[in-house]
Formats: sequence, C-alpha cells, structure tokens
Amino acid sequence: MRSRSTTQPKPSISDKPVPPKKEPDEPKRSAFLWFTLLVLLINGAYAVYHIQSDSLPFPLTAEQAGKRGFSEVSAMKHVKYLTSLGPHPVSSDSLDVAIEYVHTVAEKIKKTAHWEVDVEVDLFHAETGTNLLSQGAFSGRTLLYSDLKHVVLRIVPKYLPEARENTILVSSHIDTVFSGEGAGDCSSCIAVMLELARGVSQWAHGFKSGVIFLFNTGEEEGLDGAHSFITQHPWSSTIRFAIDLEAVGIGGKSGIFQGGSAPWALDIFASVSKYPSAQITAQDLFLSGAIKSATDFQVYQEFAGLPGLDFAYSDNTAVYHTKNDKMKLLKPGSLQHLGDNMLAFLLHTAATSKLYEKTEYNETSDHNQAIYFDILGMYMVVYTQKLASMLHNSVIFQSLLILATSLAMGGRTGGISFLISLLTTFLTFVFSLSFSSIVAFLLPFLSPSPAPYIASPWLVIGLFGAPALVGALTGQHIGFVLLKGYIKKRNGVENLAKLEAERWLFKAGIVQWLLLLILGNYFKVGSSYLALFWLASPTVAYGLMEATLTPARSPRKLKVITLIVGIAAPVVVSTDIVVRVLGNLIGTIVRLDRNPGGAPVWLSNAIVAIYISVIICLMLVHLLSYIHLSGAKLPLVLSMAALLALSLGIVSTGVIPTFTDDISRTVNVVHVVDTTGNYIKAQEPLSYISLYSNTPGKLSREIESLKDEQFLCGHNNTIDFVTFTMNYGCLSYLDSKSGWTKSEIPTIQVESDSKTDGRETLISIDTKSATRWTLAINMEEVADFTLYVGSDEVVTTGNKTNIDGWHIIQFAGGKSSPTKFKIKVFWSSNSIQKVSESPYLLKLRADVLKLTPQAEKVLNKLPKWTSQFGKSTSPFNLAFLASLPVKF
Repeated sequence: MRSRSTTQPKPSISDKPVPPKKEPDEPKRSAFLWFTLLVLLINGAYAVYHIQSDSLPFPLTAEQAGKRGFSEVSAMKHVKYLTSLGPHPVSSDSLDVAIEYVHTVAEKIKKTAHWEVDVEVDLFHAETGTNLLSQGAFSGRTLLYSDLKHVVLRIVPKYLPEARENTILVSSHIDTVFSGEGAGDCSSCIAVMLELARGVSQWAHGFKSGVIFLFNTGEEEGLDGAHSFITQHPWSSTIRFAIDLEAVGIGGKSGIFQGGSAPWALDIFASVSKYPSAQITAQDLFLSGAIKSATDFQVYQEFAGLPGLDFAYSDNTAVYHTKNDKMKLLKPGSLQHLGDNMLAFLLHTAATSKLYEKTEYNETSDHNQAIYFDILGMYMVVYTQKLASMLHNSVIFQSLLILATSLAMGGRTGGISFLISLLTTFLTFVFSLSFSSIVAFLLPFLSPSPAPYIASPWLVIGLFGAPALVGALTGQHIGFVLLKGYIKKRNGVENLAKLEAERWLFKAGIVQWLLLLILGNYFKVGSSYLALFWLASPTVAYGLMEATLTPARSPRKLKVITLIVGIAAPVVVSTDIVVRVLGNLIGTIVRLDRNPGGAPVWLSNAIVAIYISVIICLMLVHLLSYIHLSGAKLPLVLSMAALLALSLGIVSTGVIPTFTDDISRTVNVVHVVDTTGNYIKAQEPLSYISLYSNTPGKLSREIESLKDEQFLCGHNNTIDFVTFTMNYGCLSYLDSKSGWTKSEIPTIQVESDSKTDGRETLISIDTKSATRWTLAINMEEVADFTLYVGSDEVVTTGNKTNIDGWHIIQFAGGKSSPTKFKIKVFWSSNSIQKVSESPYLLKLRADVLKLTPQAEKVLNKLPKWTSQFGKSTSPFNLAFLASLPVKF
C-alpha cells in the first residue's frame, strides 16, 4: 500500500513573529571622564591664551639689534624720560619739555641717518582750528583747538624726489591726561616711533616711498593734534597710508583693531610680521560704539580718506588714564613686539613702487572689507568680506540641507525632538542668565564694594561662572528629561531614549551656532568667522564619527573623540578674544559710571555676569551634552555651589582687596567755583571741594580718611559739570575760599539783542586764565549760532547736532591760546514756549591746570588705592562754572 505524502505550505517571512526590541544595557559614562574633559578644556584654553597673549619676545639691546634693528632697551630710555615728567597734558610746562625732548631726539636721528637718506624735522605750530567729527565718541560736538605743537619727521631716499609725494604716516601723541604719566598711553608709542625712525633712517635709501613720523599733541582733548596736522601741514597732502599707534591699557601685545578697509596692507602685515597680532572682533566692538573711545585713526579716515592700520596695547585696561599708567607695569617685550612688527611692515611697504596704486584701489564697499584674525600669535588669516559671504552661504546651505535630511529621516519623532532640543537651548540661556544675574544683583549688598573683583578678575569664575554653569546645566537637564520622556513614549525603550536625547542635545549646540552664523552673515559682522568655526568643526566631527545613514540603526553613546575633535579648533581660535573681552569689561568698570551716581550699583556686575553666561552657554554646550549619561551632575552642582560660597566669603570679608596700589578706584577731586545763576542777581561765588567717582559705589571708605575735611555725601549733591552730571558725590566748603581769585572767574556778557526779523543775540565770553573750556548751548531755544575768535568765524552756521538738547563745544589749547570769544545766537522761533524746560541758554565750565591748597590737601589724604581719572570731558582740579539764563 503506497502512502501518499502531503506537502505543508511554507510559511512566509511576513508571518514570522517580530521579536521585541531588546533593552540595551543602561548607557553610562564615567563621572571622572566628564570632569577630565572639563579640566582638559580649561587647561587647553589657558594654554591657548598664554601662548597667544602672554608670550612676548625678548627685549633686545642696541648691540643685539644692530644699527638697523629695533631695540626695546633703547626705546625704554625714552619711556623712562617721558614718564619722569609726570602728567603732561596740553598747556602744561611738562608737555613743553616733552616736546623739546622728542624734537632733540629727532634732530639726533637726522644727524646719524644713512648718507643716502634725507631726514627733515619740523617743529610744527598749529593755528586755531575746528574739528567736527561725524561719528564716534565726539559726534554731536564741536572741537576747537589752538596753539598746539607737534614734532614731524620725514624720512625719504635722497635721490628719489618722487618719494616725497608718496608717503606713509606713522602717528601717535605725546600729550597725556592730567591724571597720569602715560607710560602706556602713549609714551610707549612715542618711544617705539623714535626707535623705528632711527632704524628706518638706515634703510630708507632703498625706499620707493617716504615715511612721515608725526608726534602730535592734543589727542587727549578730542583728536585735535591729528586734525590740525591733516588740515594745516603741507606734508599731509603727500600721505597715501596712515598707521596710528594707541593704548587702552598698558603693554602686552599691540594688535591691529582697525584696518578692514585696506586688505592689501593686512596681507602684507600677515606675511612679514614676526609676531602677527590682529583681531577683527576688536574692530567690530570698537565701531559698534560698545567701546566709548576714539583714536586719531578716525581723523585720518574721515578727513583725509586714508586707508590704514590702527594698533593698540590693551593689557590691564583698569589703569587707563589713571596714575597707574606707569612704567613699572609695562611688560618686558611689549615694545619689542610692536617694534619688530612695525619695522618689518614699513621696510616692505615703503620699498614697493606700487603703494600709490594700492591706496588708490582701496574701496569702502562691504564686499571689499577685510576679515582678519591671528592664530596663537603665530599665523594670521586675511580674506575679504566677499569671500566670507560665499563661504558662509555655502556652509549655511549645506548645514540646512543636512538638518533637513536628518529631520526627514527622523519623521515626526525627529521633528518634535528637534523642537524640544531648541527649547532646551532656550532654557539653557534662561537659567544661566538668571542664576548669574541674581548673584550680580545681590553682590553689592554682600560686599563692601559693588564690584569686588576688579583687582582680582579671577574671582568672577566663582562669583558668576559657577552659577552660570549650574544654570546652563539646569536648562540642559530639563531638556534632557523632556527629550528622553518623549522619545521613550515613541519607542518604548528608556535606554535608547537616553542615547537619542544625548545626540539631540549635541546637535542643538550645532544649530545655535548655525543661527548665529546666519545672523552674522546677514549683517556682515566680521566676527562671524567664530560662528563658522564653532559650526563647521563639530558638524564635521559628528558627521564622520557619529552620523548614520539609516534610522533603523540604534543610537550609541557619543564618542569622546567626537567632542575633542569637534571643539579643538574653535577653542584655539576663540579663547584669546573671549578672555580679552572679559578682561576689558572688568577693567572698564573703574570708569563705567559716566555720570557718577547715575547708574545702578549692580549694573557692572550684570554686564560681566551676562557676558560670562552667554560664553558658557555657547562654548560649553557640546561638553554639557556629555554629562547626562554620567554621574557628574550632582558633583558638578555641589562643587560649583562650594566655589560660589567660597568666592562670596572672600569678597564679603574683604580678604582680597577690591583695589590695590596698581589697580585703583577712580576718585576725582575738583575745586569748584560756581557762579551759575549769578547773571541777574550779583552774588558771591560759591566755592567748594567736590569728590566724585566714575567707579560704581558710594565713597564711604574714602571719606573715612577725610574725617577732618567736613565732607557731606549723598545724591542731593548734584553738580552739572556741563559734559556730565554728578548725581552722587561729596562736598566740603572748608578752606575753599583760597587758591583762586575773582579775576580768574570767567564772564558771559550779552553785547546786543536784536529782535528784528528774527531774534539774534551777540554774547561775549572771557575765560580769563583758562585755555580749556566746555560750552553747552541750549538747542531747544536756539536754531543756530556762530562763534568768533577775534574777527575770525571759527564755527559757522549749519550742521548743528545736539545731545539731549544741548550742543557741546570743547576748546583746548596751549598757553598762548585765545581766551576771548564771541558767539552769535539765532533763536528758535518758538523758544518762548520752551523756557520752562531749561532755565539756561548757555552753560560754561572753564578748567584751570592748577591744584589749590585745599584740593591738594584732600588728594594727599585719600587712600593710596585711589586715583584721579582723566579724559577730554573731565574737569581739571580747579573748575569755574558759569551760565547765561534764557531770560537774561
């Protein structure tokens, strides 16, 4: 019997049961590993900063430099002499001595020059002039000057006459503010120029262009020296390129912070300088108005249309314009660094026969502006804005394409995860800013000083860095929990959700830099190269080591090498500028309050805290994404809390002083003789000693040393100093009647008042012994005005801008400057309607460079850690106040 076999149907693949997803082992990362990465990042950043900013060349002696080289030792002899004169502001006897010294050295250079080189020395005496700057710190003001003296030195090859018509200008200023000897600002610059001139005089026989060295005066009073030279000196018409040397601190590396309009010059500097130092981020900050200052370079660009380079020393900005701008703090190697770079640049540039053609080719369009920065002080990158836009657009397009592809592959889950990661970025910033700002607000109540870290900037690490980091971690933690919860809900596997959430947080860091690059590219911000590095490097590292081409592949822990490779290049490129900006922020706190007592005491802390929080959120975002799979969160929070507590303990007890003999609080002493309001009713002048500070905080500790001087302090002691208002200060009337005479009091007299065909008033002003004064004109009452010196009309009608309704005229000049002026006022047709808003038509402050006995006594009693602060708008130690009412 044959059996019949039956064939069973073969089961299909689709009928096989799908095995459940296997729960992977819980992903963990060692807390020790995360802290190791943090320490590695901090040490790496410190090494970058040290190499880029602190490594200076060895100072050379005259023998080591040779006849044609640059010797810092020789240059320092000039610094030593100039600083030995003490402060030498315009109209001072010490400035006359300084000018004579520079002139003598210039004559010596002339005698020792190469026999085929012509050296011409001119002691130039500038006439009365008017300087109207359209932008920057002095916009909205009329700057007048007279009786200024400059030393001008021209070096040209003897047998090439056309070199005289094709010159390079190197410029800096001899004068200082009244409050400091100016070792950094700018005796160091003058010394470098003198040593450069000596060296150039041995090389110039091979030049195709001449070199002019301008040692000007009047810069500290409103860039007057540069303006008088450009508008009055016959050699100024031959200049094709300008170099300005400045200082906003003392010593360190002098770097280029303006120069984007001359890409070819930056290319030359990058190729020939021994120690390239340049940073467009500094240019962006300076031109944005964030830095309230100006240099002679603005005059050379605005009035002469010259391309050029602007160099500045920026270390230790807290000493700027104080008594601590002294030779002792000038770091060895600072002058050698600038001198070697400048000598190499001048030798190359002056030797080319195409300087004129290059300068003619300069264009001011955005596309031709240069992007420039140095790397570790060893290499310098220069490219045009046009190339930057092309590069940025390409990277932005590719990044958006990769992001879109990633979202498409992730589907709905990926899209919502992306939105949660963006929310995480937002929360990171919110919590970081909030935590650090709370400390910033409370610090003035916990410390004797509102900003107790000025002399010890490292304290901000604990005071603001610690809470900012904890805040950033808090935001990231909330985002991680939200991401993990959502992804787990979608795939049901918690450990896979943790891995996926970690990756989304890493990618969120990439996206935040993408957004910054898009904004920077749109507004053509030169510093956008930083966003480019922080976007491209982590993206490439993630793409090579972490990205998958299929969503089916399970995620894995982020590799450590991905983080190291991703942030190495950005850290190298950005650390120095980040630390420098922070240092400058802290340094400027000593002069932050332009209207003393007008700013909240916590404002300076808030600025520093916000900056630190933003930097932490931007630069640590990738590192923080690695913390969520480790056990490092709680140890990090506890260690940061301990660091904050320790820092608060230090500043609250005053263990580390806020100010020292080298980093001072600014405290100005002004003997005021006030005749404001005396025009109609003759009264005795009001005379008193005023005390105020541009550093936030009360003067309680300072007054302790002045107990016998009968000072009363408070916000009710308001003084209108014309260029600023003292909202908080101290006044004393003790022994204030001596040290001045009534014959020194300025006068304001109405000579005629015509109301025919529009009201016109002629007013005479006699500043008596003052050759430095400031006049405010009420532009709510006045439509226009003219100003006369003798019969010369030095301020004409038209183009009158104002600041808060007042047009400011600042005058500064030498001893032989005129002191009698006439102003013709053309009244506004509706002036009578505005009388109640301000009772004064004119407000005058006349400054006399004299220290009265009582002011000197007060100055000598002040603590050693205080210093006066000088600027073009600051009064001297003796100031006369006068006014003319609207209803005279």
